Amino acid sequence: MHRPYLWDPAQGGLFPADELLGVDGLLTRHARRLVTLAGIDHSFARAQQVRAEFCGWEVDDDVIRQTTHAEARRVADQRPERNDAMPFEKADGEIDVLIDAGKVHAHGVAGCEVRLFLKRKPGSGATPDEWDQRDLPSPTVRAVVAAIEEAEHFGHRLRRESDRLNVTTHPSVTVLGDGAEWIWNLASDHLPQAAGVLDIYHLLEHGGRAMKGMGGSEEVIRTRCAPARRAVLREGKSGFERWLGGAFAELSTATSMEPLLDLAAYAAKHPTRSGYAERFAPGRSIGSGAVEGGIKQLLNLRMKRTGARWRVEHAGPLVKLRFINQTNAQQLLWNAA
Repeated sequence: MHRPYLWDPAQGGLFPADELLGVDGLLTRHARRLVTLAGIDHSFARAQQVRAEFCGWEVDDDVIRQTTHAEARRVADQRPERNDAMPFEKADGEIDVLIDAGKVHAHGVAGCEVRLFLKRKPGSGATPDEWDQRDLPSPTVRAVVAAIEEAEHFGHRLRRESDRLNVTTHPSVTVLGDGAEWIWNLASDHLPQAAGVLDIYHLLEHGGRAMKGMGGSEEVIRTRCAPARRAVLREGKSGFERWLGGAFAELSTATSMEPLLDLAAYAAKHPTRSGYAERFAPGRSIGSGAVEGGIKQLLNLRMKRTGARWRVEHAGPLVKLRFINQTNAQQLLWNAA
């Protein structure tokens, strides 16, 4: 592309037509979008190959790296003004807030915390024997916050996003997460009115680990796990405690009590977060798989490649952009570019 270049004593050298043409530096707006989409999905070296193969034009991998990070920063900086809060508020469904963390090889920091806001319509009701076979409806809308920073600073970021989406004081919000204490501390500080649900799979995983710790064959372990699973799914905390009391009573003197004590200590940290029947019976979610699957597919696959090392200021915005690009807000990002 050829266009006139002028020198202005006040501004220096410039191409006057660039603003009209949508050109900023080497790339047009659409070219920046294509480069960024490749950069958030592939290593920058691989993104260079993909662009050449798919589009027939080559962009140096360093240009892709710089452009991708610049676009990720732009998206992060524009979040307070982004016009996706109203669509979130008007979307149908109940509000779930899912919190988890993934590991990123960043200088001096290991974890990237992610919070996913979503609305989902209730699905079909289920019985305790059917809950893990049902298909929940896809979310009607999603919004994500991701950052690599201390929990205190991340909490303030979460509160700003909760306020922006009008979630903080909403009368019906549920926080879902695993057993990590930091998750529930954040929820208590910034969404104090929200109900809490311990991810059912984490609870069952801890129960299975305790049953294995008691020894025996796989068949014996399955036999032990089945009543525990039924009890917690049907009656929540009271059913689990009744089963646990029976399990202690049945222990032989030769069997260690430590696995059951560990399980009891884990469950005791979540006395109000195991009302599963109250949620799967009317078709609501009881797991945090949406955010955990997102971390696995969107964070780990891109950020934890062999040899990858990230600067903190780059990793957070890039992770956030990868998540946002999978939501129904992604068109807003590029239309506002």
